[in-house]
Amino acid sequence: MTAKNQLELLVKNFQKKRPLRAGSLIITIYGDAIVPRGGNVWLGSLMKLVEPMGISQRLVRTSVYRLVQESWLQTEKVGRCSYYSLTGPGLRRFEQAFQHVYNLDTEEWSGSWCLVYLNQLTPELRQKVREELKWLSFGSMAPGLMEHPRFTRSELIPMLQEWGALEDTIVMQTMPMEQKSPKALRLQVRESWNLEELGGRYRRFLKQFRPLWRELQSEDTLSPEECLLLRILLIHEYRKILLRDPLLPDELLPGDWEGRSAKQLCRNLYRKIYVRAEQWLDETLENASGPLPGPGEKFYKRFGGLRDTAVKSDLAAEPEAFEASIQLADD
Repeated sequence: MTAKNQLELLVKNFQKKRPLRAGSLIITIYGDAIVPRGGNVWLGSLMKLVEPMGISQRLVRTSVYRLVQESWLQTEKVGRCSYYSLTGPGLRRFEQAFQHVYNLDTEEWSGSWCLVYLNQLTPELRQKVREELKWLSFGSMAPGLMEHPRFTRSELIPMLQEWGALEDTIVMQTMPMEQKSPKALRLQVRESWNLEELGGRYRRFLKQFRPLWRELQSEDTLSPEECLLLRILLIHEYRKILLRDPLLPDELLPGDWEGRSAKQLCRNLYRKIYVRAEQWLDETLENASGPLPGPGEKFYKRFGGLRDTAVKSDLAAEPEAFEASIQLADD
C-alpha cells in the first residue's frame, strides 16, 4: 500500500469509531494547529479542516457548542460569523493535556510522589475530582487515595480550587527516596496503573502508523492537505494515550516499554510532514482579521526542534535502529 492508501485507511478507521468524539478531535486541532497561531479561528475554517475526516458541519456545530458549555471554548460573533478560542480554564486544561506530547526529554524522577486524599469530600465531589485526576493520569493507590510521580502539590492546588474541592482535599508531597525502585514500589505501580493495557495502546499506535512511516521512506507524494490530516490523526491518537500515561521513571517500567518506540515514531512522522501541513494551514485558516498568523517560535521547539538542519540525515540514519526498536509491534 502506498502512503496515500495508508492514510485513507487511517481516516476510514477513525470514521468507524463509535461514538465519534468530534469534540476531542477539535481539542487536538486547537492544541496542535490553532493555539500556535494565536488561538482564535473562524468556525468555517474549522469545518473545512475536518470535512475530509467525514465530520459534518452539523456535528462540528454540536461539538463546539458542547465545548463552550464545558468551558473549553468561548465564542465571539462578528456579523454572521462565529469565532472560537480557548477559555482561561480551557487553556490550563490544554496545557496539562499537551505538555508531554511534544517533549522528547522527560525530567529525571526525584523519587518524590504527589499524594491526594479524597476521603473528606462529599461522594459526588469525590467522584468528580477522582475522574479529573484520572484524566491527569493519576493512579489509585487505595480507595480515596490518588498518586502521581511527576505532579507537584503547587501544580495541583489551583486545579482543586477550580473544582471547588480545595478546602476538603489533603495534598501531600513525599520526600525523595534514596532507594527509588524497590520491589514493593514496582508492584505498587502495577496495582495503581494498568501497564498492560497502556502498553497495548502503544502497540496499537505503532501498528497504525508504522506502515505509513515505512512507505514515506520510499515514496512521499502526500499533498499539504494530506500531511495535515495525517498530523492531526497522529497527534490525536498519541495524545489520547499520553492522557493515561503517568510517565513513570524508567526504573519502574519494563525494559521493553512500548512508549519509547511510540514517541520516536511520532517524532519522526511529525518532522517529516509538518512543513507541508503548515502550508495548508497558511492557506486555509482564518480569524476575524483574515488569515491566521504563522506559528510562534515555541512551535518550532516541538520534538527537540523542527528547524533542525540535521533532520534529513537524522531520519536517514534511523530506520534500521527504529525498525528493531519496534519489532514487538508485529507480535
